[in-house]
Amino acid sequence: MQLKEFIEIIEKNKITIIRTWINSSKIKELIDNYSINEELFIKRYSFGFLEHYIKTIKNDEKTQNSAVVVDFLKYLKKQNLRVNELFVLFIAFKDALVDFAFKTENQSLELFQEINFYFQKVFLIILDIYSKSIEQVENALTKSIDIVDRYVIMSRTNLQGIITSVSSAFCKISGYEAYELIGKSHNIIRHPDMPKELFEDLWRTIKSGNMWQGEIKNLKKDGSFYWVKTTIHPNFDNNGVIISYDAIREDITSQKELVSQQNLLIEQSKSAALGEMISMIAHQWRQPLQAVSILIQKLPLLKMIKGELSDEMLDDVVKQVSLQLDYMSKTIDDFRDYFKPNKKKEEVYIENVINKSLDFLSYLFKINSVKINYKNESTSEIQIYLNEMVQVFINLAKNSCDAMIENNIENRVIDIHTYEKDNYLYIEFEDNAGGIKENVLSKIFEAYFSTKNNKNGTGLGLYMCKAIIEQHSLGKINAYNTPKGAKFIVQLPLK
Repeated sequence: MQLKEFIEIIEKNKITIIRTWINSSKIKELIDNYSINEELFIKRYSFGFLEHYIKTIKNDEKTQNSAVVVDFLKYLKKQNLRVNELFVLFIAFKDALVDFAFKTENQSLELFQEINFYFQKVFLIILDIYSKSIEQVENALTKSIDIVDRYVIMSRTNLQGIITSVSSAFCKISGYEAYELIGKSHNIIRHPDMPKELFEDLWRTIKSGNMWQGEIKNLKKDGSFYWVKTTIHPNFDNNGVIISYDAIREDITSQKELVSQQNLLIEQSKSAALGEMISMIAHQWRQPLQAVSILIQKLPLLKMIKGELSDEMLDDVVKQVSLQLDYMSKTIDDFRDYFKPNKKKEEVYIENVINKSLDFLSYLFKINSVKINYKNESTSEIQIYLNEMVQVFINLAKNSCDAMIENNIENRVIDIHTYEKDNYLYIEFEDNAGGIKENVLSKIFEAYFSTKNNKNGTGLGLYMCKAIIEQHSLGKINAYNTPKGAKFIVQLPLK
């Protein structure tokens, strides 16, 4: 595992890493020797430094000064901490990360090398700042604060939630001037769409001295809205008593709008697919309906020939009619379950998912003489949204079927191959329909783009497949032309 993947696990386990860091015997000794306020160290500075380390990795760029880190160094300098002890303090942080990696079984030489690389990158900047005078450190802090004011959406409130200071970036995104916000409650930007339970949890968390994180929809002065990813943490005095709260926000409005648009397109795609499903149900019902009709007509015919109907004859007809009706009922249940929204991911074998998808299309394959060759070499369970993935495979298989019909292919074949490689599951769909025109191959996953010449092409099917695979399942989907036709390769991470 690489560090940029591991960093997601770190973000969910900050408290564990901080505890390991602080509980180091060397850190305990430094805290005791220099009378460092442990509560202040843990709840303000340690989390601030960890956030700084995470940000450096995510940005993968030259490390910038962090206001919290510079303030931390200023505090340590006033405690007269020596440079060699500063190194001991921060090397214990790196050791805590390595220890956490071992405990979560994510260890690898490459991961440890990356942890060390970014630690050195961060520590060199820290060492440079710490070697300067208090006045220089304060100047660095002032410069950092100026940058924060302009670019970070930040505010501070008192214990009652009344705003005491705001950054210029906060004013810019909200549309308010600073004097219109200071002295007011944060309710001034509270959007009515946000549930009160969220704010109850927020206050319960920060009042207990812990950090709160979440996504909040806020109201602008002009009545419009914006979304922010918010982190709120308490500030403590030297005795560890909460004195105020700081909130730092990241504008995620564009991300939310993109997700909303994609969800709308997926719903439109499902509506289009529903029409196709109804058509398939009609096809699958035709044969049992004909059978029921023949059985019903059989009764008066038997009575006319034999003069009466025996109980045995009547029971036989009723039994056969019931079998056909049960089949029709099962068909409806299967399609109804298919359109139920996914509540959570399920652990399944890919062979079962493929077979379930093909079952939906069995009648379509039969009447159009499509042969399916399925080879499975996967033995691991995979965690997916089952119904969504079934929808993807139905879409891919049906597209191949449509292409073979449209191109008048005589011997129609779809080859499906599932196998595992390098901690990934691969699913390959290949048909013999002649392939996709090279000038449109790069566009097939775009919304509303369709290669179908008839009116059945909505241009949403492959766009929906891409969204489900890449966003909901953290996988990849690609399309290629082969000597036979088109090949789609789906790549999904194994757990």
